[in-house]
Amino acid sequence: MTNFVRRFHGEVWYICTLRRFRWFEEKGMPMLTVTEFNAQPKVRMGRRELLAGLAAGTVFPFAAAGCTAENPELGRRQLMLVSDAQIAQLSDQTWQAARQRERVSNNRTLRAQADRVGGRIANASGMSQHPWEFVVFDSDEVNAWVLPNGKVGVYRGLMEVTRNDDQLATVIGHEAGHVAGRHAQERASQQMAAGLATGLAAVALETTDTQNAGAWAGVLGAGLTFGVLLPYSRRHELEADRLGVDYMARANYRPSESVTFWEGMMAQQSRGAPPAFLSTHPSDGARMNALNAHLRNRGYA
Repeated sequence: MTNFVRRFHGEVWYICTLRRFRWFEEKGMPMLTVTEFNAQPKVRMGRRELLAGLAAGTVFPFAAAGCTAENPELGRRQLMLVSDAQIAQLSDQTWQAARQRERVSNNRTLRAQADRVGGRIANASGMSQHPWEFVVFDSDEVNAWVLPNGKVGVYRGLMEVTRNDDQLATVIGHEAGHVAGRHAQERASQQMAAGLATGLAAVALETTDTQNAGAWAGVLGAGLTFGVLLPYSRRHELEADRLGVDYMARANYRPSESVTFWEGMMAQQSRGAPPAFLSTHPSDGARMNALNAHLRNRGYA
């Protein structure tokens, strides 16, 4: 359980091993003053060791003040190296780029359904601080995604395989769960933590360079639109599942339909034609077991 201090690009970075990071979390002391942090046992690492640790996710950068934040929706602290303002700016840029790349559907029925279901889920989530918008893209692709600013892209192909409003609410509720879970911010922070190995740390958050648009779109959740595949982690998927079905229940949709929807997605995958949605939202038996357990615990089943 050791940590060290090094200087990169003129800034001091406080680095701790994953073991120390978890110890701080367990003790409820994730944020330390400079004096407190430097009082811990120190160790020096060579650049090769540092790069290996960042790439493997076993070494994290720890600024002396405020590198983690409590998320009451999740009941845990998260690594946060980017500000909400920076993420909002990136989200706005990605949304505009996505709308230029994709064809927006003129189908009034589908658009009305997306607005109706999306509006109820957004209200149930309590996240009124976001300018929610639900756009149907005219594509056969079975896919949907959300950006941290509440902009939701739903593809015609996905809406055509949902059997009712409840199943569409499953999708939008799950995406809203990613927003409440601040998963994009956490993933961006993790990518920046490993930035010396991945190159993302060298990308200024304010950049409008189209060369980096795909990379950041992947981090934010809309990567497939730009040809970038970056699946959510198992932890993020389970958290979004739990939050999503809670929003469904509050919005008077049937949470049990979430199981039917995800089982349908997995059935398509087993037939050798996996929906694009599963490439970024991986699902398996363990995830379904966890979802069913949550439904029972909440009394939704």
